[in-house]
Amino acid sequence: MKAPVFPLNSVVLPGGRIPLQLFEPRYIDMLSRCMKEDKGFVISLLRNGNEAGRTASFYETGTYVRIVDFKKLDNGLLGITVEGDSKVSITDFWQQTDGLHLGEMEFLPAESQADIPTVFHELPSVLRALFRHPVIEELGMSVDYEDARDVSWRLTELLPLDKQDKQQLLEMQDPLARLARLQELLDALDEG
Repeated sequence: MKAPVFPLNSVVLPGGRIPLQLFEPRYIDMLSRCMKEDKGFVISLLRNGNEAGRTASFYETGTYVRIVDFKKLDNGLLGITVEGDSKVSITDFWQQTDGLHLGEMEFLPAESQADIPTVFHELPSVLRALFRHPVIEELGMSVDYEDARDVSWRLTELLPLDKQDKQQLLEMQDPLARLARLQELLDALDEG
């Protein structure tokens, strides 16, 4: 499947939501096409470059997202909210003359639902605390605090982690292994 690729300094996982402000013509055109065709696009973490630059490299594993809301913002820009649908592998990519990245992608297998082992009993509490923040509440995300997959996805998105750590967590296919890595990273944050 072919889809536009939106390189960002953030990750989003299935079920996660992220607000974006669009101002570049290439992304306004992309949004228009996506809405007309009822299709999404891929968000991939920037490896090098910046979000507004024309020369950017990005990771090959990203998330296919769908637009769930859009509005004109007070600053005159177009604001959209997207929701993660599925993790994908970008198998080939190129750049159009307007600077928009496009890619061939394959959907990665869905992760299995798993209960949270008692050894990670604090992680849902950490997530509950994050979900009380007004900015997070405004996104209207739902989460199953009993599901290791859901808890690990939302913590990956919301914790103040290094972007390479977030990418590593995104690429994991085992939610229990992701929880273990998140626990290690949280322990390191507590010590530092």
